[in-house]
Amino acid sequence: MLIDKSKFLFVATSLFFIGLCGIMLNRKNIILMLMSIELMLLAVNLNLIVFSVFLDDIVGQVFALFILTVAAAESAIGLAILVVFYRIRGTVSIEYINLLKG
Repeated sequence: MLIDKSKFLFVATSLFFIGLCGIMLNRKNIILMLMSIELMLLAVNLNLIVFSVFLDDIVGQVFALFILTVAAAESAIGLAILVVFYRIRGTVSIEYINLLKG
C-alpha cells in the first residue's frame, strides 16, 4: 500500500503549526519554546525527506541530515546555557533572561 505525499505533507504541516502555536502561545517557559523550535525543524525535515523520496533525489535527505545536526547542536547549547543560567539565578523564567545582557 503506497501512501501519497499529501498525507505526509499534511502531517508535516500539522507538526509545523503545532510548533508555531507552541512558540506563540507560550511566552513564559523557555524549555517549551526550545521544544517547539525542535518540532518545527523536524517538520521541515519531514518535508525534505518526502520530496526527496518522491522526486527520487538524494539532496533533500542530505539537507535533512544537516538540519538534524544543527538542531542537535542548538538543543545542546541552549540547554547548557539554561543550566548555567539556572545555577546563577535559580530560575529559567523568560522575564529574567534580560539579565544576561552585558
